[in-house]
Formats: sequence, C-alpha cells, structure tokens
Amino acid sequence: MISATAVSAIGTMTLLWFTPAQPPSIPISDWTPQTGDHFIVDTAKNRGYLLRADNSLYTEFPVITGQKRVVTYIGRTYKAATPNWHWVVKSKHIKGDHITFGPTGRFLRLYKDGEDYTSYGIHEHRSEVRMFGEEDRYQSMGCIIVQSAVLDIIEATYAMNGETLDVVTQAGIGPESIAESQQINSRG
Repeated sequence: MISATAVSAIGTMTLLWFTPAQPPSIPISDWTPQTGDHFIVDTAKNRGYLLRADNSLYTEFPVITGQKRVVTYIGRTYKAATPNWHWVVKSKHIKGDHITFGPTGRFLRLYKDGEDYTSYGIHEHRSEVRMFGEEDRYQSMGCIIVQSAVLDIIEATYAMNGETLDVVTQAGIGPESIAESQQINSRG
C-alpha cells in the first residue's frame, strides 16, 4: 500500500493506493473473449481461470479434473489425475458419446507442450448439474470438464486465437501466481 497526503481547502486527507496482489477479477457472465486469452487450471482447488494476454484481468469458475486413483477406461489402466502440464488446444472434435461429452459432444483436444497428441481434452458432461453440485470434483478420467456456458466461452476464445489456446494445468496455480511471476519478471 502506498499513501500520500493531499491538502485542499477542506483540510488534509490521506490518500491510499492499493497495489493488487493479483489482477482484478470479473464474473464469467461478464467475460468477453479476446485474442491472446489463456486458460489455467488449478488441479488442487479445481478452479479454472481465463486470463488476458497481459494477465491484467481474469475470470474464475469451477472445473472438474481427474480422479485421484487408478482407473480402467477405454481399454487402458492408468492414474486418472489430470497431469500438471503446459498444453495447447489445437483441434476441436464432436464426439458421439453424449453422456461423457455432454449434449453437444464438443471436445477440445489438448496437445502436450503443443506438440504431442493426447487423449486429454476440455469438454462438458451430460450430468454437469449433479457433478458440479458435489463437494469432490475429482470426477473425470483425466480431462477438464467445464459447464456448458463456460465451454461456449472457451470455444470462442479458441476460435478467436486462430484455433489455438494455451492451457496450463498445475496444482496450486492461480491468478496470484501469475501476479507474483510478473513482479519477479519485471524486476529483471
């Protein structure tokens, strides 16, 4: 916090400026995608964040990430926890399974480091009301599940960015982490 004293005809007053520890947030319902927006997922809190390219503004919403156990799914046995990684959405698919992938079947494919094709993606789910109503949101087979209205925004962001979207999944990451890294980077 920085303070200054101002003198006016009505007396002396102290003015305070607060340096935000993180960029300001707006509700998801007020968010309008812009070129350069990116998506981060805190897998510890199951929170998603869309941030501006310069990290000056963000919106926050609940997400569902991978179960913290070993599962057998689509013929494979693996630990279903969503991996901590840097990803790039590089393709959109329509899946025929309208339970797992919701009523529209939309699936945004995640490529590890922007190069390696994976089975991971971002999608909605037919049972989203029930799933998002539960306290434990480690329910997917590794993918990031978002509510339908959020998927609309993420899909629009992907399209606006030339059919690409940077995504980071990491336990303990959030807007405050972004602000901290900006302060460190600005100090050089």
